[in-house]
Amino acid sequence: MKINHISFLVLLLIFNSCYTVEKPNRPNNLISEDNMVNVLVDIAIMSSAKGVNKSKIEQNGIVPDEYIYKKNNIDSTLFAESNAYYAFDINKYDAIYLRVKDSLSLLRDQYKAIDTKEKKEKEVKDSTRRAKINASKRAKINNKAKVIPVGRDGLVPLKKS
Repeated sequence: MKINHISFLVLLLIFNSCYTVEKPNRPNNLISEDNMVNVLVDIAIMSSAKGVNKSKIEQNGIVPDEYIYKKNNIDSTLFAESNAYYAFDINKYDAIYLRVKDSLSLLRDQYKAIDTKEKKEKEVKDSTRRAKINASKRAKINNKAKVIPVGRDGLVPLKKS
């Protein structure tokens, strides 16, 4: 019985000690919410690009994190501090990620529209090219075909032997 009370007390102390999480201090150069959305969108896009074509990224000498930080005029420390600050307030962080999701959906829709337009243009070009090729083939066949004179009655005259 005494062991049960001691076990319960130790377990209670462990849970109590883990609960004291302090809010991170606001960084001096806190990234604005709008810029944070842009950074997180860039990170999501770069992460997808690495998954699809990592070798091309490496061949071009692009270091994804450095590229994102340079593009958004921030450094890794500022991003980490700002990310920790926003992540502490789950409602604010959820709102930021909702905006990131909306931005990514909008970009996806724009690129799908461009892709659809390019496919239609390619279809038109391909059908035009096929029509030209078929016309030139028909012209060659017609030029090679012997023209047989037809009489007034629509009959082909017999050859005289």
